[in-house]
Amino acid sequence: MAKLTPQSWLVAAGRPQEPGSPLNVPPVPASNYSMGGKRVYSRDGSTPTWEALEEIVGGLEGGDAIAFSSGMAAAAAVFDQLDAGALITLPSDCYQGVAGLALDGASKGRWRVERIAVEQTTAWVEAASKADLLWLESPSNPLLAIADLKTICAAPRKPGAILAVDNTFATPLNQSPLKLGADVSMHSATKFIGGHSDLLAGLLVTKDAALLENFRQSRTLGGSTPGALEAFLAVRGLRTLALRLATAQENAGRLAQWLESHPGVELVRYPGLKSHPSHAMAAGQLDGFGSMISFDVKGGADSADEVCRQLRLIRHATSLGGVESTMERRAANEGQEYLPDALLRLSVGIESFEDLRADLATALAVVSE
Repeated sequence: MAKLTPQSWLVAAGRPQEPGSPLNVPPVPASNYSMGGKRVYSRDGSTPTWEALEEIVGGLEGGDAIAFSSGMAAAAAVFDQLDAGALITLPSDCYQGVAGLALDGASKGRWRVERIAVEQTTAWVEAASKADLLWLESPSNPLLAIADLKTICAAPRKPGAILAVDNTFATPLNQSPLKLGADVSMHSATKFIGGHSDLLAGLLVTKDAALLENFRQSRTLGGSTPGALEAFLAVRGLRTLALRLATAQENAGRLAQWLESHPGVELVRYPGLKSHPSHAMAAGQLDGFGSMISFDVKGGADSADEVCRQLRLIRHATSLGGVESTMERRAANEGQEYLPDALLRLSVGIESFEDLRADLATALAVVSE
């Protein structure tokens, strides 16, 4: 297939090419196959549905992809590459599941963990020479801090070290970590890739053939293969990713500006705002500012909880990246107590901007009364 724009690749890739074949790869709920072909047992190999998903995302990221049963399963496969006593460098603001995985392993003596703020580029460059795994999030979850990936990825690394970037918030359309020099780009496909809050899946993408095979072995031995229906739904979701993201991040940019002027809001974090500390870096590193906003309301945790209870269009729910807007108070979650009590994480969907603003205005009225 001739080189396509990402928007066209999302639609065209991962489709059967044989005459008479279905236009879309169907879900193939098979565990085993008749002997004599390239497939024997799904856990040890793949299914046509997984392969379609991996082809699309790998092509977007400029590497080879491997699909997992969840984003956490994908992250665990990266951690699985570490020898006993390894040093992991993790952002101080990090998805709580990954932070929990790292800290659980450290408590059992499997590895050591150090935490560095995403914005502390010099510290990350120094860590690159000694860490066995550098795990970065950019934008971070949920403080939306931006890492200087170009500088950090270019820093000399300890031989054999892995630099992985959680690219979930940015999506493959807004950021390409492998092109910046990362070894691995990771996605929770549960979020923007699936896009409809109806599946769990994860993906790792790498250009390193040996690393890809190691991830495949970790998936096989750990049994963390994706389900047939989940892989099918992720492929279906990918077809509209460009359209969904364009609408959602346009909404997010406008909502962020509106929230910044609201009397009930103390602070808004969105990389597209000029007030964001890393706005200039984000503008140079990202192809779009995304659809995630976090903001602090006045009045503390009680006020933030009440704002969530007053929502009608925006769903008071966890997770993110769906067509529907969702919002929650993140400090209420175990492992996120370090966050401001009144921080609300808003995943902006594809609803009408006017309707979203009206819903937020009604909910925030309880703060400004």
